[in-house]
Amino acid sequence: MPRLTLVKIGGKVLDDPRALAGLLDDFSALPGARVLVHGGGKLAADLAQRLGIETSMVGGRRITSREMLEVVTMVYGGLLGRQLVAGLQARGINALSLTGADLDLMRAHRRPVREVDFGYVGDIDAVRGEALHDFLSQGIVPVVAPLTHDGAGQLLNTNADTIASQVALALADRWEVHLVFTFEKPGVMEDPDDETSLIRVLDPAAYARYREAGVIAGGMLPKLDNAFAALANGVARVYICQAEALPRLYQPDFVGTTIQA
Repeated sequence: MPRLTLVKIGGKVLDDPRALAGLLDDFSALPGARVLVHGGGKLAADLAQRLGIETSMVGGRRITSREMLEVVTMVYGGLLGRQLVAGLQARGINALSLTGADLDLMRAHRRPVREVDFGYVGDIDAVRGEALHDFLSQGIVPVVAPLTHDGAGQLLNTNADTIASQVALALADRWEVHLVFTFEKPGVMEDPDDETSLIRVLDPAAYARYREAGVIAGGMLPKLDNAFAALANGVARVYICQAEALPRLYQPDFVGTTIQA
């Protein structure tokens, strides 16, 4: 099967124009088919603050009120997605910004209330991989925002790491999918403040030990949960690295964490 590189970006890369420009340069230079999935960085939180809308996170996931849903829809599905597409077009990459509602791409249900009420947050039920495949076969690069819908007219905020892993799974029957999560650290770290503590290879047993010891916590947990789920269901490779590592992704001197089943 042909190789496809699916890159998820977020965090400080989206907040720093110079870093984002470098990321788009490197993403554009990757060989073969590509998909870009983006979060929102600080832009949604900053806009919410300016509008007087409270922002809260639990376990690395955003609680989405109706007011916050309006903000993330404007930012993720509007400004940010279009900026990324414009940047790719400037680099000769024919790209298209999509949310889960476009072409019925991703359906989800509102997360049930258990210990925490996450509000208008969606858990994905289905991804139309054939729609994405059609774009890819035409040389179009999908740029996917972390918004889904329930099929009854309701948009839902959905974790971008989950979006990335579910899109990767939906394409894994036709492509050799390499899923890359980029963020501000070199990879998964034993000590987030010590960049020499990079964990270069992480398997399920080691992950369980690190998690129990509290070495891996917070926003890294959903990222890794999604990584291991993707590997278990047909994705070829999963990497966690800095955006700057993308040019060396398929080279022996790649610096990052390789997740293995």
